[in-house]
Amino acid sequence: MTSISGTAAIVCVADLAGTFVFAVEGALIAIGAGFDPVGIVTLAFATALGGGVIRDLLIGIRPAAVADWRYGMIVLGAAIATIVLHPLAGTLPTWIMIVLDAAGLGLFAVAGTEKALDHGVHPLPAAFLGTVGGVGGGAIRDILLNAVPRILHVDIYASAAFLAAVIVVLGRSAGANARIVALLAGSACFLLRVVAVALAWQLPRFT
Repeated sequence: MTSISGTAAIVCVADLAGTFVFAVEGALIAIGAGFDPVGIVTLAFATALGGGVIRDLLIGIRPAAVADWRYGMIVLGAAIATIVLHPLAGTLPTWIMIVLDAAGLGLFAVAGTEKALDHGVHPLPAAFLGTVGGVGGGAIRDILLNAVPRILHVDIYASAAFLAAVIVVLGRSAGANARIVALLAGSACFLLRVVAVALAWQLPRFT
């Protein structure tokens, strides 16, 4: 089975990359909502770091967003860059937001699951924590925007993150190459989310 040291780099890269992607998404949404610069940076921080903080607290460790200065710098840099470059880009097409969200979702789901497993969490709750890491920041963002969190009404969202988490758990259990498993899990989440939006896939609803 892959060692903890062998997955540490994967967790770090996926977590930092997911932080950047979600920070850009949060800043773009804040700009679209007419927020001032402080509001834009605040929403970027909430979107990018909220899920990871919840995940780490549930694991029982000091949140990476607090322990590692790189997280804050990445969010701040991404928010400022988005503020500066947004006027040059003009109105962004909807698909860019979908792609950013799907990418961040996959990265955080993989990082969260790997991190939970590395800290001795049972595979089932580890998959749950990976899902929470993926969707938590978006839920906090939606609440700050006074909107119903999308995980409660957008189909194939949390389930896409959970798919990635399950793939990581199964791959780790089988002793497969950690990098290949992470790539497959993140790609599966990304593709499922994008295809679900494109084809308007819906989970069953009960009334």
